[in-house]
Amino acid sequence: MSWRIANECAERRFGSAARKQIIMFLADKASDDGSGIWCSKGTIQRHTELSESTVKRTIIDFLREGILIETGRRHCKNGYTVIYRIVLERVSALEATAEPDIETGVTVNPVQPEPSTGATVNGVRGSRWTPNHPKTIHKPPTRRREAAEEVEDLEAEKILAAYPEDRIRDRRSSLRLISAAVKAGVEPDDLLQAVKAYAKESEGYTRSKVCFSDNWFKMRRWEKGLAQIQADREKAREAEAKGRASLTEWIHERHPLCRHITNRQIEDLIGLKLVTPEQVRAVGLQA
Repeated sequence: MSWRIANECAERRFGSAARKQIIMFLADKASDDGSGIWCSKGTIQRHTELSESTVKRTIIDFLREGILIETGRRHCKNGYTVIYRIVLERVSALEATAEPDIETGVTVNPVQPEPSTGATVNGVRGSRWTPNHPKTIHKPPTRRREAAEEVEDLEAEKILAAYPEDRIRDRRSSLRLISAAVKAGVEPDDLLQAVKAYAKESEGYTRSKVCFSDNWFKMRRWEKGLAQIQADREKAREAEAKGRASLTEWIHERHPLCRHITNRQIEDLIGLKLVTPEQVRAVGLQA
């Protein structure tokens, strides 16, 4: 359980009691960065005592709104359970539950506007300002933090630069949305490839059919490109595994085609313990 995530969700409005109940249950399962939530919709339904349709609809709405994202799957006895992550940036952007300050004049026992500066336990004087007081002077960011923020800004600029130039609108919002996606766990290189794929796909479109950049990132349309990237990588891994299996079979059977196996492939097979150096030398290759 993460108190940080739970407190952040508790202080925001989610639109209904059911939505608030579901996000609080998910926050109870999250790590401090909002990740690692794996519980089935049936589990959510049993613990919140809401209807199954309400749980399913709410999860779909959270995914569409970017409050939740899917980060993987975990095998279970009934197949698999989706692993979710709460996106803190999206939650923080929601309306706060705190009531606005209303000036009602002086009462009989007025509340002090700031913490006491008198002596406390053992005669030690307390701090004049609380950490969240408007007059608190915060420490300036460290060089490491400034350098990290500069790298993030450069990455966001590079990604936005790959978007169709004449359809870039509201650069500030576009860059902010890109940074939010990266902070939520999307690899910058993958996001860049997704943008390039859309730019190439829309080359033959009329300009009116190409989405403006701020809307494109806001609607998370890059997810389609990420899905294709992941699918391509999975195919490549499968092809690589199939190729290793063929090479391993050649060596085990001392096939004449073994002479075409390269030194790098041999090192790979030995490193994965698919063959032994003795088996490699037995077919006339150098281990």
